[in-house]
Amino acid sequence: MNSGYSIKDNVIIIDRELTELDLFVRKFLNILTRYSDYLIVSGFVSISTGRSRSTEDIDIIAPIMNKEKFKKLFGNLVKNNFWCYNSDDYEEAYEYFKNVNSIRFAEKGELFPNIEFVPFDSKKRAKNFEFNNPQIIKIKDFEFKIPPIEFEILYKELILKSKKDIEDARHLRVFFSDFIKKEKFIKYKPIILSDLK
Repeated sequence: MNSGYSIKDNVIIIDRELTELDLFVRKFLNILTRYSDYLIVSGFVSISTGRSRSTEDIDIIAPIMNKEKFKKLFGNLVKNNFWCYNSDDYEEAYEYFKNVNSIRFAEKGELFPNIEFVPFDSKKRAKNFEFNNPQIIKIKDFEFKIPPIEFEILYKELILKSKKDIEDARHLRVFFSDFIKKEKFIKYKPIILSDLK
């Protein structure tokens, strides 16, 4: 058993204390989940599992929502001390969001860390698949959803491919060496590559 985590009821329990970054993400998710489901992807997945590197943004994907729901989400974020990089007007921000463009939120007076809030629609097979097959991670009392570990690794290796992403994938392969399943890599690869077509 890996000393950095344990598994209970298919939930990955990470053995560490909460950080300021965790608390920032949890604050955002506590508001977001009143209006939408979500998935945390990319760098924060590796950081949350113990990889020592800084990050300026936390990538959170969510399905495109209707304007009324977005208005409520936007208003609640503003009320809870967040601001939007793209606009302080929810209608203008929604124009970005509904057209499948990401928008960013940070706490007032700050630029970093920030949330890159990434919408997706039914056309993106890979995003729909990972969104509908989440893996739950728990750190202390903070639970959040990420893609299947094997999916996250392959996405970094096949799609993102930057030095940082390759190092993230290597960290996940080592950290979860006794958890990941080779057959899942085979299953997930064509799904991930379908987004390149």
